[in-house]
Amino acid sequence: MRTRAVLVALVAASAVFGLTGSAQAAASGDVVVFSTELQPLDVYRDPVGCRQLPVAAHVLNNQTDGPVRIYGNPFCLGPSVVVQPGYGVHVPGGAGSFSA
Repeated sequence: MRTRAVLVALVAASAVFGLTGSAQAAASGDVVVFSTELQPLDVYRDPVGCRQLPVAAHVLNNQTDGPVRIYGNPFCLGPSVVVQPGYGVHVPGGAGSFSA
């Protein structure tokens, strides 16, 4: 049931950020993930490949020079929501992973 909710949220967000399939070249810069007020930010510097999101991830901010893709599973497979450089997005609970 939770997986279905994550996929529905990703499809809905794709109308705003675009829908794509596979990952492309790595971007330089930071991907910053906010989880809760009680945890420090997770900062991924010059992320390469598939990276798992923290379980409590709430907001992803793309401070890289390229698009970041958010997936509904921990393997960066299937449809993804694209977050352009300089933008952020609310991450549905249990979104899974991202690639830059």
